[in-house]
Amino acid sequence: MVTYERAAIIGTGTMGPGMGAVLERAGTKTFLYDIDPAAIERAKIGVDLARGVLDRLDAPKVAGGSIEFTTDLAAAVSGADLVMEAVPENLELKQRVFADLVTYAPETAVLASNTSGIPITKIAEGSSAADRIIGMHWSNPPHLIPMIEIVPGDQTSTEVKDQLIGFINSFGYEAVTEREVPGFVENRILYAVLREVVELVERGIISHADMDTCVKWGIGYKLAVIGPLELIDMAGLDIYNSVGSYLNKDLSTASEVSSLITDKVAEGRLGIKTLGGIYDYNADDVKALGAMRAAKLIAVRKALEQFDGDQGGA
Repeated sequence: MVTYERAAIIGTGTMGPGMGAVLERAGTKTFLYDIDPAAIERAKIGVDLARGVLDRLDAPKVAGGSIEFTTDLAAAVSGADLVMEAVPENLELKQRVFADLVTYAPETAVLASNTSGIPITKIAEGSSAADRIIGMHWSNPPHLIPMIEIVPGDQTSTEVKDQLIGFINSFGYEAVTEREVPGFVENRILYAVLREVVELVERGIISHADMDTCVKWGIGYKLAVIGPLELIDMAGLDIYNSVGSYLNKDLSTASEVSSLITDKVAEGRLGIKTLGGIYDYNADDVKALGAMRAAKLIAVRKALEQFDGDQGGA
């Protein structure tokens, strides 16, 4: 079993606190770094919330884990076995961060990026540590979704990849290995679905509320249990071939983002963060909605893990 005694997360943002809570639970001494003291204070609240979720999940807890917060990069990465970059999605910024990590982190440290789609080879370009730089893309919220995409760059060593996969498996998460492709696999699938969803709503084929119900119960419910390729086998390849032969021609191939989205962005309606996007919200709604969604995800994950455990023991 692969273990990392010390890790650092560079950039707290949206996902850093959840990632840190998972690593803490895995027995890793974890440092959360951010250049902004206010972001550190927000991260402390986020870590406490993530810890509470992990408690409700009855996630295994390994002794020795802890979390410390710092605005000192050198202190954060000193002695680290694993460093995870989670700064905004900007190639030049990430390259600067990795240059600093090469300077301050141990020469043996795995240097991972939580980028959701920037090629790892680009991030590692020109780095003397390109063999240690690898994509480690968590799914949001990271303390609830037990899957991490592992994306090696052109120069990433097999040893680093295998070691990281072993570590992820050690705390009960699923590691999926991919070759580099824009957006990586998870976001490509998601955005293909979202493109069709948005177009059908924009065309007036279905309301936004009915669309959400259709996808959650008609598609999402099944896909939580049956993978898409398993679903093709279940339905029959002949059926998929028959339907796909005419339906694929009618699916959206839009290369630009729909005006349903761009118009709202221009209006400043960005979603929950502005209390208005496709739907309208108020501050109380947002708090209650977050709690409800977390509770549902906890229940679904526990049910799936329980069933997998029962099957494994059969």
